[in-house]
Amino acid sequence: MNQNDLWEKYRAFTQARIGMGRTGSSVTTQQMLAFRTDHALASDAVWADMDVEKLIAELVALKQEDLVLDSQAKDRQQYVQRPDLGRLLSAESEEILRSRPKQEYEISISIADGLSSIAIEQNAIPFLAYLLPLLKSYRIAPIVIVRQGRVAISDPIGDLLNSQLSVILIGERPGLTSPYSMGAYLTYAPRSGNTDEKRNCISNIRREGLPHEHAAQKLSFLIGESLRRKLSGVQLKDLSQDELLDDRTQ
Repeated sequence: MNQNDLWEKYRAFTQARIGMGRTGSSVTTQQMLAFRTDHALASDAVWADMDVEKLIAELVALKQEDLVLDSQAKDRQQYVQRPDLGRLLSAESEEILRSRPKQEYEISISIADGLSSIAIEQNAIPFLAYLLPLLKSYRIAPIVIVRQGRVAISDPIGDLLNSQLSVILIGERPGLTSPYSMGAYLTYAPRSGNTDEKRNCISNIRREGLPHEHAAQKLSFLIGESLRRKLSGVQLKDLSQDELLDDRTQ
């Protein structure tokens, strides 16, 4: 087996750039073109606008009520340059939530474009199609679509919706081999000012990474444990795989 054949064997198991080969002191033309293509896809993922109308139609198909809100970032340029504004609701969006009839919910779910709106387009609805049936015993607030949102914007949303726990689905920072990866963050007792150690994260949700069904099972487990134990973050561990192994050995 020659050296090229050896690397081809390993490339079948990873999207990482391994065994790229050389032409003199540089990589091959084929590898350089592949790098430029992946870089362009990652850049497009950051700057593309979220298709809100499509999301609304898909949520209607799932029989879910929705709300559309905005952060304080006015556009993608400001969103990228001012991360702090993406964590805060606009005054108009705050008023929308404050003016709603007061109800108590156990869970609020938000969908935010984050740094890859294309990740949301590809993953949010298929993921919710698995997750929502697992949460049918809980009181769930209308699903919130947030334009120009960061993870922490789920805190004021959950707080103003009077929910015990908030979840946000968000487009993750694109990688050169994974520009369309979605993350899911969970926070118990959402309040403005919460810090990241109070959150649980499930990352790399996509067809080539953590499959939608598996990710939904993980999040459902964490939600149940979070509500039962009244905490989240570093104190809450994902033991869902341990429970699965216990069931198999009984």
